[in-house]
Amino acid sequence: MKMFRAVAVVALLPTSAWAQDSREQAVAIAGEPLPAQELKLVDLPAAAGRKISLFDGRSLKDWAPWLGYPDPAVTYRADPGAVPIGTARDTGGDFAVRTVDGEPAIWIKGETWGSLVHTADLRDYHLRLEFKWGDKTWAPRKTEPQNNGLLYHTHGKPGDVFGTWRPSVEFEIMKGSTGMIVTVGKDVRARTDVTSDPALIAPHLRFRVGGREVEMVNGTPTWNVEAARDAERPVGEWNTLDLYVLGDRAVHVVNGVPVAEVRGLAVVAPDGSRQPLTHGRIQLQSEGAETWFRRITVEPIRSLPRITVARP
Repeated sequence: MKMFRAVAVVALLPTSAWAQDSREQAVAIAGEPLPAQELKLVDLPAAAGRKISLFDGRSLKDWAPWLGYPDPAVTYRADPGAVPIGTARDTGGDFAVRTVDGEPAIWIKGETWGSLVHTADLRDYHLRLEFKWGDKTWAPRKTEPQNNGLLYHTHGKPGDVFGTWRPSVEFEIMKGSTGMIVTVGKDVRARTDVTSDPALIAPHLRFRVGGREVEMVNGTPTWNVEAARDAERPVGEWNTLDLYVLGDRAVHVVNGVPVAEVRGLAVVAPDGSRQPLTHGRIQLQSEGAETWFRRITVEPIRSLPRITVARP
């Protein structure tokens, strides 16, 4: 779920002025751009228990569907002028189990935005799944990169976020940005290390080992952080995502390449108190692109792998 929007304070600036202002803001937050890094994943944890499949290959048993607005273009408006579909219609045309490349997979059409939420409340785990893009994209994202997402530590009620998703942390699945970190929900917090990168759209922040620490807050200049690099395979090929979660920390891995890590996951209560976010459900997004998911497994772990910088 990558939202293309400007910060309200500079919304009236000409496009070139807004771009320059946002780049300067990124440098103020994260410093001058740091060199690219070759990252390695070390100290892989052994499974601390039995591996479980979250997809039985036959049905969407244990996956709860939810659909947002009939017209996804209103999703991010302050007043959408509509109510979410929710579960008011048959969702068989939005989410289904179909055979692709010789084996069953979860098919997400993507035309109406929403999600499938697994019923299991998970903590301290290694999740692995495979995904690939389908052939179709839909308005209002038809001309944008394919977009979807793996959301974890999901909590709250269906539709709490823009009438469409539940509060969570996102392992972004988006062409060119798979593995990006996004805080989903105004009360969700996360910390990570970043550098500024003028080649990105706003907020121009990219994960970097040894970068400056930022607190990610939705609706602010630190609301998302781009993956360290694009490790996705060409459209039409399957990609393997590994998500390692231990307490309030997580590591994002794309096709064996570590691309981000996050810590200090938390929820801020109305009174301002901060509660660690250490468990929750898994959401598979529907956000404008046909997507296939398969081989979704989870196993318990007692430690996290480490991301290191390869030396020349």
